[in-house]
Amino acid sequence: MRIIKKPVISEECTNRSDKPNSHIQNLINCLTPYAKVFETNNKQIFNYSDQDENTIFILLEGSISLYRKHDNMILNSESAPFIFGMSQQISSPEYLFLRTQEPCLVGTLSLNQAHRLIGENNLWESLAKLLIYTVSRVYAHCAKISQLSAYEIIRYQLLELMNESPEIRSKTTATNYIISRTFLSRSGTMRILAELKAGNYVNIEKGILHNINHLPLKY
Repeated sequence: MRIIKKPVISEECTNRSDKPNSHIQNLINCLTPYAKVFETNNKQIFNYSDQDENTIFILLEGSISLYRKHDNMILNSESAPFIFGMSQQISSPEYLFLRTQEPCLVGTLSLNQAHRLIGENNLWESLAKLLIYTVSRVYAHCAKISQLSAYEIIRYQLLELMNESPEIRSKTTATNYIISRTFLSRSGTMRILAELKAGNYVNIEKGILHNINHLPLKY
């Protein structure tokens, strides 16, 4: 019988250097002139469906998280530039919602109009790059919260947190960041974080992650 090894999480698999920024910007430049652009508050919630019409959200400034409704789990977080909602081609978006992580500048546009504009401007390659990146981000998150030890999950989430902007890191405790994206308990998460801090693996003060010194693959 062939033995399948558990995946090992490395720093390389958590960075966002593969984000197709130029293709995303191509789409934004095409869609934004036709979008309703406005400023949001922090922690403002948006749904993909507006009056029975699917809507996309063009993130021009700030950071937004994608949530699953039934358990409020965060499936992905992205900073500008980004476009949410393009992957809702067929399935109903009712089980998902967006919430800003800080005051943002966003634009909204119907999915149908976005498709028309993309076709008229022959931006299908840019759309494909965006969709591939979006799917890979959500898949990576789901893969890394299943069939892994609690420490491995926390390790990955800490590396993800370090990829967030300084503004987000300064307002979000490491514990809240982790438990909002996983099935781990608060007490278990806090225990492992306390051990990592005591071992000088991470620099955490008042719950805020300031730096990662070294996180071994196994602990």
